Amino acid sequence: MSCNNYWRAKLILEDKKKRWLRFNPNIPDSSGIYILTRVDEAGIKYAYIGQAKHILTRLAQHLTQYQHIDLSLKKHKLYSESNPYGWNLDWFMTLEEEMNDYERKFIREYAEKGYQLRNKTAGGQDAGKSGIDEIKASKGYHDGVAYGRQQMLKEVKEYFDKYLSFAIKNDSEVYRKPKNKAERESATPLYKEIYIKKLNEFEQLLKGGNLDGRENN
Repeated sequence: MSCNNYWRAKLILEDKKKRWLRFNPNIPDSSGIYILTRVDEAGIKYAYIGQAKHILTRLAQHLTQYQHIDLSLKKHKLYSESNPYGWNLDWFMTLEEEMNDYERKFIREYAEKGYQLRNKTAGGQDAGKSGIDEIKASKGYHDGVAYGRQQMLKEVKEYFDKYLSFAIKNDSEVYRKPKNKAERESATPLYKEIYIKKLNEFEQLLKGGNLDGRENN
């Protein structure tokens, strides 16, 4: 690496550190475990657990590299009130010689809590390193059905938002969504009542609930 490229890479890394410190000014640059978590629009929980001799520096590197978790951080960004599906951060400071054991411990804990792990291994940088599949929580038939339904509803919502409109059927009459301001103003109270009710029910269904407003377990 040339001198110019070295200093350019260093400046980029320092800029990414500042970005993390704006997110949380208390992030340490000492040794320990860092834990990234997020919950998506369908309520699916994701986690990535890593170890680092310098936590802040390692987090900054994630914003400059191109592994799976790096790309996910760039895509979903960090959590905020305006970005509730972004990644959040926690950490646990420990001695360097203890990082392998604690990394494996936290990976197992988050797997047991139902998080979809974004780690490729079960943790550690020593001889005890193993594949992540060995510690993933097992999922039964109903878990698979629930996940499939959530994905289906997500796809339906995307298609509905892009390509579809809907009409409300009431016996022999069909109540259609008003196309403009004039139609909205001339709509009957009965139409408005039915339309709002059915629209709310449909939106609830797309969010993963039932038509009676209850959420699916």
